[in-house]
Amino acid sequence: MAEVLPDDGLVRCPWSAGSAMERDYHDREWGVPLHDDRALFEFVVLEGAQAGLSWRTVLAKRERYREIFHGFDIERVARMTDKALETCLLDPGIVRNRLKVFSARDNARAALAVIEAHGSLDAWLWSFVDGEPVIHHRRGGDVPATTPVSDRMSKTLRKQGFRFVGSTICYAFMQATGMVDDHLVTCFRHTDRRTS
Repeated sequence: MAEVLPDDGLVRCPWSAGSAMERDYHDREWGVPLHDDRALFEFVVLEGAQAGLSWRTVLAKRERYREIFHGFDIERVARMTDKALETCLLDPGIVRNRLKVFSARDNARAALAVIEAHGSLDAWLWSFVDGEPVIHHRRGGDVPATTPVSDRMSKTLRKQGFRFVGSTICYAFMQATGMVDDHLVTCFRHTDRRTS
């Protein structure tokens, strides 16, 4: 049975209407520029975990991911042993896909290499949009799954050693972390309407 959400009179992006969890994520996080290395790494892992699944599934498991991946502390995840990752695969609180679970460590190691070479994961990732959010003025069904920028980001991340970073995943990452604002122009969270 679908969750019935109270009508608060606010116009939102249609995808956020499925549950209170999705609405809260939409209202508080999605599309808000994010510049913290740990939080950006979290989204790299979670967007990769989402591949082939709904975001709602991963969002519901987010707290457990934070617990087993040490709050997404990049250095700690990079040091996780095969045994620790195998134990993660037994946990029903996450997506139990071996390649996705092991990619968290690979991505942490790649992130550390980026930080060493560029000073921060933040500066490097945001360089794909020249350090500023790309604000779209979309009206409906014209939100793409990929863009030339997400294609370039995907290729570059793969070269750097990141995994589960296809162009669709990269574009979802860019949307989630505010590198692009894909809130519809009618949505109260679109940059032009945002009050906080």
